[in-house]
Amino acid sequence: MKLLTLNCHSWQEQNQKEKIVNIVEAIKENAYDVIALQEVNQVFKERTKNENVKIKSNNFAIAILEELKNRGEDGYSLLWDFCHLYESFEEGLAIITKHPVVEKHSFYVSTIRDFNNWKTRKIVGATIQYGAQQITCYSCHMGWWHDKEEPFKAQAEKLLENINMDKTSFFMGDFNNDAFISNEGYEYLISNGLIDTYYLAEMKDDGVTVKGEIAGWEGNILRKRIDLILTNKPVQVEYSKVIFNSINKPVVSDHFGVEVKIDIL
Repeated sequence: MKLLTLNCHSWQEQNQKEKIVNIVEAIKENAYDVIALQEVNQVFKERTKNENVKIKSNNFAIAILEELKNRGEDGYSLLWDFCHLYESFEEGLAIITKHPVVEKHSFYVSTIRDFNNWKTRKIVGATIQYGAQQITCYSCHMGWWHDKEEPFKAQAEKLLENINMDKTSFFMGDFNNDAFISNEGYEYLISNGLIDTYYLAEMKDDGVTVKGEIAGWEGNILRKRIDLILTNKPVQVEYSKVIFNSINKPVVSDHFGVEVKIDIL
């Protein structure tokens, strides 16, 4: 089973159409089973008046699916949900999968639930039928450990409250907590039963997914590992690789992606 996570920074990139093609070429080449995307934006002409935002034709994930279809890949389906407004965008999260979706998931992890506030955070997930098993994959875009309004710990608690630890699940996304920093959000997740597929992997690279400053990490020029694929079960992981980092495929976002291959028995 192949998984990919990517914070797309969508419609905010230069040469966006070229970068969509680069993403789609990687999807086609690697035949991912599940793709988790964050910052999946769509442009609005009039300001949203309520939280019941429907997916639009200019949604970034729709653009990915259309380009896949142009290349003969029409077996993928999409789940997207709106989270909050950001500048001129209706921002959300997405799951793209080639497997039957048994159940859809969407829930808040932030205390703030005002779609006008960019600190409003949701999780979007899909339980898929993978052979004889049902597996749940979540797309996650979390807050920061030291945020006074929306501290990561409270969001992590809500995330853990909403999952069934008895069933195999994968938590994929931008956690905004650096795995290289001790005693903060990353270690909190691990201490509460989640397992990092990076450390389960037989083959791995340095795991770095952000280099230099990005929004929310101003003044921090260090290398960071904030984009992760975690699980709640000990699974066999063949490899964990950073992708879209100019070494493994061209850069497509202000984040690099992460891909893993897992042996599901």
